[in-house]
Amino acid sequence: MNSIRRTIRPEQIREFILVLLIFAAILFFGSQIENYYQPRTFTRIASSVAILVVVAVGQTLVVLMRNIDLSVGSIVGFTAYFVGRAIVNNPELSPLSIVLLAMLMGGILGLVNGIIIAYGRVPAIITTLGTLAIYRSLLVQFSDAQTIITSALPEWLVNLPQVNAFAIGEWELKLIVLIALVIVVIFQLVVTYLPWGRRLYAIGSNPDAAAMSGLPVTRMTVSAYTLCGALSGLAGFLFLARFGNITVVAAQGMELQVVAAVVVGGINIFGGTGSMFGALLGTVLIATLEQSLLRWRIVSEFWRDALLGLLILLAVATDSVILSRLRAFWARGGVEQVQIEN
Repeated sequence: MNSIRRTIRPEQIREFILVLLIFAAILFFGSQIENYYQPRTFTRIASSVAILVVVAVGQTLVVLMRNIDLSVGSIVGFTAYFVGRAIVNNPELSPLSIVLLAMLMGGILGLVNGIIIAYGRVPAIITTLGTLAIYRSLLVQFSDAQTIITSALPEWLVNLPQVNAFAIGEWELKLIVLIALVIVVIFQLVVTYLPWGRRLYAIGSNPDAAAMSGLPVTRMTVSAYTLCGALSGLAGFLFLARFGNITVVAAQGMELQVVAAVVVGGINIFGGTGSMFGALLGTVLIATLEQSLLRWRIVSEFWRDALLGLLILLAVATDSVILSRLRAFWARGGVEQVQIEN
């Protein structure tokens, strides 16, 4: 007889509730919007998820350390325009070199954030609020008020959002969605099994204790922000592929969506807890609401943004009040263990 003991964590409760909320949202909008249950609806949601979740994975890395990056929207917009301009001027560039260029540019901008925060000791929210404006201003200067248009881009890039990884009947899984899912899985494995990932949780749980125990907090901070920037750069490439026409306001406001997805997904804004799968579920919920409200003409764009703000407040309040008490209960050994007998 073998027995398996499994402990249910508070974060798993949040993720289970998120799954229920996603299904509830789909059922509600399906009853309000004509022809809602069509493959096209879920393809649009999945395409939105693909871009947002790549940025949310990077955001999760810094939030786990009790930090935040508000400049991700500006990094996505800048890299989308920068790479678009590079492609227009150098059409012979290979797809791989373009992706690497986008990640390199995003990584450099993220590195700047990390250096200022780690070595300059400037609070993350102040630093990234400043670089949000600086990177957007750099985009305005770099663009010289010109727009990257779809007709100037190579055919393979314009068609990329329509490329299927595989299809079953009318249901298709786009390549860009598969890429995003692979990134979620990779970084979930990184934070779960690699020492670098486990240090993120340790630093976020108690930064002072982590520093006293000899963990390289400064280097970890720089590396987390660099990775966050690199993933935002990759999202910039996906943004360029999906929309084609890139202006100086590209991805403006995305930081609000990403922060909402992360905190709604159960990543504690005070650091130390959360998972990439939670960030994925939070992104799916945000994208479902965004795309559904676009078709549900009753709600204005102003109230869509207000809804995101409300979700952030509810998520943070839940972490502060309900989940903190559950974690204390779990720590006292009050959790029931499920025993499965074979």
